[in-house]
Amino acid sequence: VLVIKSEKRLYLIKDGERFASFRVTFGGDPEGHKEQRGDQRTPEGRYTLGHKNINSSYYKSIYISYPNADDRKSASRKGVDPGDNIMIHGQPNGWEWASPVTQLFSWTDGCVALTNYNMDLVWESVDPGTPIEIRP
Repeated sequence: VLVIKSEKRLYLIKDGERFASFRVTFGGDPEGHKEQRGDQRTPEGRYTLGHKNINSSYYKSIYISYPNADDRKSASRKGVDPGDNIMIHGQPNGWEWASPVTQLFSWTDGCVALTNYNMDLVWESVDPGTPIEIRP
């Protein structure tokens, strides 16, 4: 999985080739790497997709392995909590109807959000352990 924040895109890749592309949105302050809890930034770097949660507060979610060791070290040097619970997810439960609007602006706390339809496609295409790279 490749996410390019400046393009607002999530790409699915197999054998080095992009085979799907989805519009995504990010945290309320999307520019820059996530540094601490509450900064509303989406992390940048290489991570791994973790477990899938079908009973999420959002329409399905897949955990991203943020914070990694480097993120924890950086936060520790700054004396801050790096935060956690960064995910790829669909719309908030009960708000599916709003996805044409919510995909136009940054609204998450640092997650990568898709429409529910696109979340279904990503959900079916990736397994826990899949690498994800998030670029500026």
